[in-house]
Amino acid sequence: MSRDDGDGNSAYGRRTFKRSKAHFADRITTDGRDGWPVEAGRYRLVISRACPWASRSLVSRRLLGLEDALSLAVADPIQDDRSWRFTLDEDGRDPVLGIRYLGEAYGRRETDYPGGVSVPAIVDVPSGKLVTNDYQQLTLDLATEWTALHREGAPDLYPDALRDEIDEVMADVYEDVNNGVYRAGFATEQEEYETACAGVFRRLELLAGRLERQRYLVGDTITEADIRLFTTLVRFDAVYHGHFKCNRWKLTENQVLWGYVRDLYQTPGFGDTVDFDHIKRHYYQVHTGINPTRVVPLGPDLSGWLTPHHREELGGRPFGDGTPPGPVRVEERVPAAHTP
Repeated sequence: MSRDDGDGNSAYGRRTFKRSKAHFADRITTDGRDGWPVEAGRYRLVISRACPWASRSLVSRRLLGLEDALSLAVADPIQDDRSWRFTLDEDGRDPVLGIRYLGEAYGRRETDYPGGVSVPAIVDVPSGKLVTNDYQQLTLDLATEWTALHREGAPDLYPDALRDEIDEVMADVYEDVNNGVYRAGFATEQEEYETACAGVFRRLELLAGRLERQRYLVGDTITEADIRLFTTLVRFDAVYHGHFKCNRWKLTENQVLWGYVRDLYQTPGFGDTVDFDHIKRHYYQVHTGINPTRVVPLGPDLSGWLTPHHREELGGRPFGDGTPPGPVRVEERVPAAHTP
């Protein structure tokens, strides 16, 4: 999630929305071919719990057990016009990188970088330089290039035999759902909005048909495809239904998708990364072009997230031959007041 520097938060919803490609697409790989070898303790993952794109990497890191290898920085959900900032930390600085704004790491990588400052981002700790903000590739590399640092029992989130199908499903989910809600929410013309909103619900109905027959999107275990759909669905009723006007129906009104997302939410590594307070405050207080009053709604009621889903009746093995991740480390726990 990013914002182009110089336009300010009020620009949201006042111009045609276009998702920018990642400008910094270096990869951290086993062989270090881009100059960034996989190395425990060298890199820092910067995320916002508000951002669905960043939340993918947070879920992946938990499932794969990379907490010791890849440290975590959590940005304030409320951006100012310099974008993501570390005001949740003491003295307003990230304690490892020593910076107040993520944009400082971008500046160390490329002087006078003209683009937006986005999360997720991985920063090289020794140099303080941004390595990558390629949200599409980042989690795939965590799953396939960081294997030597995975925990014992880590699931295979991108199994080789299923990659073509996973890629196909993820492409549709990205176009119509992950990105579709933004095209609807930031639309500046009626027809633009209606086209995007219709596309969101058309795809959701197709996904519901698929998930009525099987527990997970591809195969019988959790994969990268499920992570990418989850991070949008978990935000749907809280922000996309109202704030982004994706209001043909609520997720809670679709029995299949509501069961599916609750199943994932209750799976270790998914729901324990979600901060509903950060999500709501970010969308309603940052997007002032859409919500100029910055008033944050009280709802929706979160208690339903912990109710039985019965998806286990479809079979499937969440972690395949692996095991669930262990408890969330104390310093990374979401405050109880921000959860169901």
